[in-house]
Amino acid sequence: MKKSIVYLLLIFVSLSCEDIIEVPDISEKEVAVLAPTDNVMLTETSINFAWNGVEDADTYRLQIATPDFETATQIVLDTTITTTNFIKVLDLGTYQWRVRAENSDYQTNYTTQSFTVE
Repeated sequence: MKKSIVYLLLIFVSLSCEDIIEVPDISEKEVAVLAPTDNVMLTETSINFAWNGVEDADTYRLQIATPDFETATQIVLDTTITTTNFIKVLDLGTYQWRVRAENSDYQTNYTTQSFTVE
């Protein structure tokens, strides 16, 4: 009987530990974009999207639209990645891209940049 109570207590304590662990709130942080920067004109079609990491972020949501998100004719990419850069080959045209940091409970606002591939 004592063993059963001890096992039940151990199970209860181990399940309760999840409630004690807090996920850091990153919602007030900002993702700093490295490239491509706003309104840049690129001559290469292989684009390296890069940004600085956000402390306590687990993943990043990267989206690319043409010509922009407000009047998008196409969402070219919508992906979640764990790194702070991503290479994508794009056709010639006008694009807007945005990235935000995420963890299991929080996310930052998107940082948005526009660019043209000529």
